[in-house]
Amino acid sequence: MTKVLVVGSGGREHTLAWKLGQSADLEALYCAPGNAGMAAVATNLDIADSDIDGLVAAAWEHAIDLVVVGPEAPLAAGLADSLRAAGFLVFGPNQAAAQIESSKSWAKEIMEEWGIPTGQAQVVTSLEGARVALDQAGLPVVVKADGLTTGKGVYVCATRDEADDAVARLMQEGIFGDAGATVLIEEFLEGLEVSVLALTDGETILPLLPACDYKRIGEGDTGPNTGGMGAYCPPAAISAADMEQVVREIIAPTLSGIRARAGEYRGVLYAGLIMTASGPKVLEFNCRFGDPETQVVLPMLASDLLELCLATARAELASAPALEWHDGGCVAVVLASGGYPGSYDTGLPISGLDALPDGGLAIHAGTAVADGELVTAGGRVLAAVGRGGTLADARRLAYETADAISFEGAYRREDIASRELP
Repeated sequence: MTKVLVVGSGGREHTLAWKLGQSADLEALYCAPGNAGMAAVATNLDIADSDIDGLVAAAWEHAIDLVVVGPEAPLAAGLADSLRAAGFLVFGPNQAAAQIESSKSWAKEIMEEWGIPTGQAQVVTSLEGARVALDQAGLPVVVKADGLTTGKGVYVCATRDEADDAVARLMQEGIFGDAGATVLIEEFLEGLEVSVLALTDGETILPLLPACDYKRIGEGDTGPNTGGMGAYCPPAAISAADMEQVVREIIAPTLSGIRARAGEYRGVLYAGLIMTASGPKVLEFNCRFGDPETQVVLPMLASDLLELCLATARAELASAPALEWHDGGCVAVVLASGGYPGSYDTGLPISGLDALPDGGLAIHAGTAVADGELVTAGGRVLAAVGRGGTLADARRLAYETADAISFEGAYRREDIASRELP
């Protein structure tokens, strides 16, 4: 029997806790710091995910057998290194390997060295350098912060004015602090955007089902980027042959590049891809499960997630059983606070979670309990999830679930997975 600690407090971590909780091998499940939804499936610990010493101490106190790290920031800060040094099994890469997400320029260097298909980019460290790079770039152009920005540091710019404004916001106004001190001026790529997550112990690779997420706030993919407004799994356009190509040409050589620079990689590698006319190309890598992709991929997984995480942490994935999947598809619709990704109110009462349709699942992201009442506590508040025998059935259930939930100012996109409709 296994005692597990999940680090994090968002929708991704609630989904991980929900899925881990289904394992017959689970003895006890803790979340730090957790959220209101996670409290229903685990014991929440009042420890910030940035408190490395506190998390190591909690692992000792509760005799934890496995730590699953959800967010990127603790990994980039070296949480996995500290836990492993203390003797704990960890699902999540070391600090050096986490640079595949925490430094987009570092990731670009690996892609260039190992011939991994991606868009052309110039790395700049000054406003003057950015202006020179933009003079040389075509339009549209992508402006990216080098560091961690919770998914909000990417600007797709149709005009030079938009690009100049994005650079100024990152480098002059410093809206993301040091994360925007270095900027990438990157080629714009066209095609279907797909997320491929793969479990890996650095040697063996087990790709999960592909998913598509929706990063922009507005329907029709308009407006500013968010942390993700919804997702679906699997996209019909991605074939088994496509997945084999992604593993062969992108995932495997990337892990070789990481290993050469940073040693072992144990956890999940997320490849954000664009399926161009000339094949898949990398938009970005993440060193952890995607959010909200996790909310649609894990409900499709029929295998025991705890068994897989343990095998990953022990570098024993080669002997793990083949992954099993449910038929059909899964859709998640994010319910966000009004005003997100800008300013928004919190502390608003949430209702309807006791009246969800059969099979509907509500994943908590930005929720809290105040005076005994469930209230909003973030920009992305909940994800309404539906799994069905077809993707159309899943989409219908997801929106029925979303319809049942309400709070003042709630906002959602109405076009999640609509491109998959006949």
